[in-house]
Amino acid sequence: AGILIYGSYNILTGEEEEEEDMSENWIVKLSSDLFDSTDFFDGDKFFTIVEGVKKATPLLLCLVAVEVSDIVFAVDSIPAVFGVTEDPFIVYTSNIFAILGLRSLFTVLSKAVQGLCYLEPAIAIVLGFIGTKFILEYVGIQVSTGISLAVVTGVIGGGVGLSILQKFRASEIPEDAEDSCGF
Repeated sequence: AGILIYGSYNILTGEEEEEEDMSENWIVKLSSDLFDSTDFFDGDKFFTIVEGVKKATPLLLCLVAVEVSDIVFAVDSIPAVFGVTEDPFIVYTSNIFAILGLRSLFTVLSKAVQGLCYLEPAIAIVLGFIGTKFILEYVGIQVSTGISLAVVTGVIGGGVGLSILQKFRASEIPEDAEDSCGF
């Protein structure tokens, strides 16, 4: 719950994390420890032979990083699903479908949401709501599934709707005017 509320706060206040040096990334270090690796690519090969020794290329390290991020994504989304339901079947299947479908849809989704300037704050509000819901349930106050779904769909729908309205209004403003969401 605390992680969700902290993440919500960071998104809403605009605090950014520092750019990470990928050579210091724990996934890259773990992969490098498991496999002897090179610092150069060899076409589209995962392994190459250097001085008679088979070594992993950075392409294999990228693959490991992508697959580990899929696992992290699945674990990370579990609290969000529990914010809506406690049915283990729904939690399990929604995470499986998320892993299977979202990576392939990522390109389409990333292009589609680029113009939705109020979507990110809406998602932050949803994160804060779910974190708060967890805390309330811990102290014995139950929030129904219907209310949770209404808040989540209302806030996300509102963010999308406001973004579309903003784009529509921006198209009516002369081109030399500022085109932003105003925050």
